[in-house]
Amino acid sequence: MGAAFAGLGALALGGCQSPAVPSPGPGRLRRLAEAHWPHRLNIQGTTAGGLSGIDYDAQRSEYLLLSDDRSDLAPARFYAARWPSPWAQPPEPMDVVQLQRAEGGPWPERRGAEPGTPVPDPESLRLRPGTGTLLWVSEGDVGRGFGPALYESARDGRLLREFTLPPMFNPDPAHRRGPRDNLGFEGLAPTPDGRHAWLAMENALLQDGPVPTMGEVGGPCRLTRVDLETGRATRQIAYVPDAIPLRPLIPGSHADNGISEILMLDTDRMLVLERAYATGAGNSLRLYEIDTRDATDVLNIDMLAASNHRPAQKTLVADFASLGLSRLDNTEGMCWGPTLPGGQRLLVVVSDDNFNPLQTTQFAAFEYTDRP
Repeated sequence: MGAAFAGLGALALGGCQSPAVPSPGPGRLRRLAEAHWPHRLNIQGTTAGGLSGIDYDAQRSEYLLLSDDRSDLAPARFYAARWPSPWAQPPEPMDVVQLQRAEGGPWPERRGAEPGTPVPDPESLRLRPGTGTLLWVSEGDVGRGFGPALYESARDGRLLREFTLPPMFNPDPAHRRGPRDNLGFEGLAPTPDGRHAWLAMENALLQDGPVPTMGEVGGPCRLTRVDLETGRATRQIAYVPDAIPLRPLIPGSHADNGISEILMLDTDRMLVLERAYATGAGNSLRLYEIDTRDATDVLNIDMLAASNHRPAQKTLVADFASLGLSRLDNTEGMCWGPTLPGGQRLLVVVSDDNFNPLQTTQFAAFEYTDRP
């Protein structure tokens, strides 16, 4: 789900603006359409919402939409929907698919799960190129002793495998290292050739530094590349999110910033979406570009410090506050859609409403222009 949660802040979302940031130069995102699903839309007996991941299935002309419901309102699931050009109507739901456990059957709800039984917090899903299978990540449940996870499932939801991840992602009962609760894997991006997938932490591991504050960037987030054939991590780089760009309406109340999704531009270049929230001020969304080759491999560095690595250098692509959306909400999903008639790329995003009536499930489509 990530840390962005609306309460008092949702009242201000309609007019929230991000503070001034360095100009990205000529516009690389052009708004084409915006649509919303109603709150708690019923799809085949399930409550739609919490949409934290999106990908496009070109063979079926459908978008796959992952809910981050921890099986509380309905078992872990994703939706299929169609949103054809010119995007005049909201996406039309077509199906709902339950994600299965290794032994078969739906995942248990978190509140009733037995100790030692994991319950996923799904955050991002992708079609694995060339296989038709689905990759998806869970933020885990550090409070119950489960770290973030990467899974592969069949298109019908059957679990095919869980990947073995580096020990650094295991929760620490002493809370001195490892992932923070609800700040685990938030982004997932396979490379176009289907050989690898990158996993993005929302914030830093405990040993790597603090979370961002109003005046200071936090510790670096680790982006990990996994070889999809062997299932093993082969490279890792560091990425430093911005300091929190919005000031809470009530001093001292909740505010945060971190990575909410990643998406490959090509084999090496990546888009990184930073999503911030501040109570009473609403959300900020900034899209950056990085080149994964230009950062130090930190896979074997136990504790990141300024002296032992070079983080990825980022270039601002767009501040969503300047793109003409009706509001900025908790956007967590981002994917490429079908190619536009002129040959340009279609970028589609979706927001996670946290099942909160003061938030919205917002879909937005943009024409993306790559830099020269």
